[in-house]
Amino acid sequence: MTLKEVDSTNTFLKNILSNSKPVPEGTVIMAEHQFAGRGQRENTWYAEAGKNLTFSILLNPTFLSAQQQFDLTRAISMGVYDALYPLLRDSLKIKWPNDIYYNDTKLGGMLIENILKGSHIKHAIIGIGLNVNQENFHDSAVNATSIKNILQRDYELKNILAEICNHIEAYYLHLKAGRTEFVRNTYLSRLYWLNEWREFKSNGEQFEGRIIDVKENGLLVVERNRAQHLYNLKEIEFLNK
Repeated sequence: MTLKEVDSTNTFLKNILSNSKPVPEGTVIMAEHQFAGRGQRENTWYAEAGKNLTFSILLNPTFLSAQQQFDLTRAISMGVYDALYPLLRDSLKIKWPNDIYYNDTKLGGMLIENILKGSHIKHAIIGIGLNVNQENFHDSAVNATSIKNILQRDYELKNILAEICNHIEAYYLHLKAGRTEFVRNTYLSRLYWLNEWREFKSNGEQFEGRIIDVKENGLLVVERNRAQHLYNLKEIEFLNK
């Protein structure tokens, strides 16, 4: 379903679900213009109308426990990565936890909202924003780029959307079949700054460290001062601007 304008495709999907209407798994809601898109850390996602992909997908991963929520994050991130890889090749990376990067610039991100039932995930509403044909960005989007800025041509949004959905489905089926280790290892191999000594900030302190792993539950493992430290989403900042 394509909407001309919506506050947030995730909110739209959640509202349909809360009205107890049956929504088929795999439903995609795409917005030509999303005026209140949300990102991680309560950030707002700005997108120029008609030039980018802003959409949400509904999945019902009842086979995943609440403890496996990050495996879904991995699968979705890699679905987007694989869809874009033929265009952008090895400069494409996943910045932990789920931003899509080209070199040191941000192409897109996602917000996954899980609805739990007991100890399992009943519904997952996956919102994805991807800069495709936009050339100029809001001053607040410090390191944003788009596929057009990189490759100097326009791309058909619905073709890229179809590729992303196909690749997400493939990784989702890997999870469903229990191939969790494959999903975890592949995600790790595509991480931005993996095994590179870089500058980070945590608790107001700047330090040099290197990403060496991501725990099953999604915590980032960074080596610093010959010791391993674990970080949650809001506990570490990449100094990549």
